[in-house]
Amino acid sequence: MADGVFGVLTQLIERIIPNRWIRRYDFFIYSAGINFLAAEYLLLALIVGIIGALIAWLFSNVLYAGVTLITLFAGVAFGYPYWRLTKRLDEMEKMIPDAFFYLASSLRAGISFSEALEELTTAKFGALTEEFKKTVSEIKKGRPTVDALRAFALRNRRSSVIYRSMMIIIEALERGAPMSDVLAYVGNDVREVLRIKQERKASTGMQVMFFIVTSGFVGPLILGIVTQTMIAMNTGSMAFPVGSVKTILLAFVAIQAVVSGLGIGVIREGKYSAGIKYALMLVTMGVVIFQGASGLNIGV
Repeated sequence: MADGVFGVLTQLIERIIPNRWIRRYDFFIYSAGINFLAAEYLLLALIVGIIGALIAWLFSNVLYAGVTLITLFAGVAFGYPYWRLTKRLDEMEKMIPDAFFYLASSLRAGISFSEALEELTTAKFGALTEEFKKTVSEIKKGRPTVDALRAFALRNRRSSVIYRSMMIIIEALERGAPMSDVLAYVGNDVREVLRIKQERKASTGMQVMFFIVTSGFVGPLILGIVTQTMIAMNTGSMAFPVGSVKTILLAFVAIQAVVSGLGIGVIREGKYSAGIKYALMLVTMGVVIFQGASGLNIGV
């Protein structure tokens, strides 16, 4: 019975959402390593959001229930896959220079490029090994090596390092260049790029910490205390709509957290999309700190 209802709801989502969006989202969660169809995972995210909203409604009001629904749905549907994808790509970026050097040494030993790729699938390079296993599997099924490598690059195009390096290797393979030399060159180039990225993260550590402390802790704490002070003073002729003010301040905390998170992404990695994970973290921190501070009984 449950499977039947789940199947009907999945089909309903597929009818509501345009096919091109479903395909793009399917590719997104596939790249993140989540073994669900797009409609199934969206339905799961919606169910999690509804359960969280019902719990929030029991302990609070409809407004907070709506915010909880949207937050949980966005977190499960987009935040978690993005976090997994980012973590996976970071791991692959760290391993790819060693993988290229491994391929280069295998080629210098006198074996073919396809055989070197197959040998690479037995090495321990984490998520990168799994990607090469997919590539080798496609080659064994009859797909041309260049096309299989291009599919590898497209699956991981969110990483400019991986995509660029793989496209260079594909072009060298098509032109018949000495692959061992090309792989060694690309491996050294990727290692230098990663070193520069690491230096950038280290040099911007203080700015990132400032954003996190102010938007995730100090700001929400102060606004929460201000809200509780207004509640304590809200008596007699000084009465004013504290609930509306509290909602406005909570919205300000969330908006400030999102802006700060996107700013961190620009500072650390040079793009707004990299700040999504920081924005989700800061929104969660800010809302929790604000709610906790606004619940303090400072009027006693």
